[in-house]
Amino acid sequence: MIVYRLSKQAYINDLSGRGAELNGGRWNSKGTAVVYTSSSRALAVLEVAVHTPLGLMPADYFMVTIELPDNSEVFKPAADQLPEKWNSNPLIKATQQLGDSFVKANKYLVMQVPSATVAGDFNYLLNPLHIDFKSVKITATGFFQFDSRLFKK
Repeated sequence: MIVYRLSKQAYINDLSGRGAELNGGRWNSKGTAVVYTSSSRALAVLEVAVHTPLGLMPADYFMVTIELPDNSEVFKPAADQLPEKWNSNPLIKATQQLGDSFVKANKYLVMQVPSATVAGDFNYLLNPLHIDFKSVKITATGFFQFDSRLFKK
């Protein structure tokens, strides 16, 4: 499986999940390391864009292509397993608890979660503590230029 991640240049080779661990996110609490990736380059772009104030153009980003082991089982919570209002803004603790439980159980390398940005698309959380994480490989990195029309006021 191939997944994508947009990252600042300083972190293009960092798959530790440390950024998410320090800041928390929709699917993890502060203190839980997880690597957020997307199913497509386009979704990765939009996931960054929704967190960028209008009028500010993101700079110094690189697209990272990541290959996951073919034999990796993916945890795919069913729609009825997702917390009510999982896609609300601000985010809710129940989604963080679901992601934290995924990491702590350490049964799966990957968890598929729906995108709150693009209905019907998916992001993939990678568990850096899983035994198969050593087989996760960055296969390509390249400077990414955002389209300025995304950030016009």
